[in-house]
Amino acid sequence: MTIANPGSLFTPDDLLRMEDAVNYELVDGKLVERHMGMESSHIGMRVGSLIAKYLDQHPEGFVFGADAGYQCFPGSPTTVRKPDVSVIRTGRLLDNRLPKGHSRIAPDLAVEVVSPNDLAYEIEEKVAEYLQAGVPLIWIVHPPTRTVRIHRPKSAASGPISELSGDDTLTGEHVLPGFSCKVSEFFV
Repeated sequence: MTIANPGSLFTPDDLLRMEDAVNYELVDGKLVERHMGMESSHIGMRVGSLIAKYLDQHPEGFVFGADAGYQCFPGSPTTVRKPDVSVIRTGRLLDNRLPKGHSRIAPDLAVEVVSPNDLAYEIEEKVAEYLQAGVPLIWIVHPPTRTVRIHRPKSAASGPISELSGDDTLTGEHVLPGFSCKVSEFFV
């Protein structure tokens, strides 16, 4: 599918049929280009591979890459977000079968790796949308500062926001119990 008019409105199904869909998210029916770069892609793959390695030993969920779309936002049926890495815990999908298209349930963990062209307010909008959709754990990975900002619901016992760096240990908290790694492992 080619984009004839950039102001056109699209459906989640239109997004699935696009040849270059991986490059776009859908926000209220409008295509939004994803800002990606080699560094952020590499870091996303590192994060995903660390989680995949954990899940190989502890089959408690499914890990997804940057092309997995989530159509799970209350009041916004024409929004599809694609975190750089995401996890859905075992038992949340009907018969543990993966959907053919976008997921209608929110991930348990959403990871966004900040790219050079990402704007701060865009990242904050995504965090707010994820929290509103019920995502209990969000990691925002900042390559320039080599930090990870962790977002949780306001009611979380460990607080809504924390930030880790360097040799600080990042855990999967209640989403991936037993998962841990040093923040520095994301930036090797």
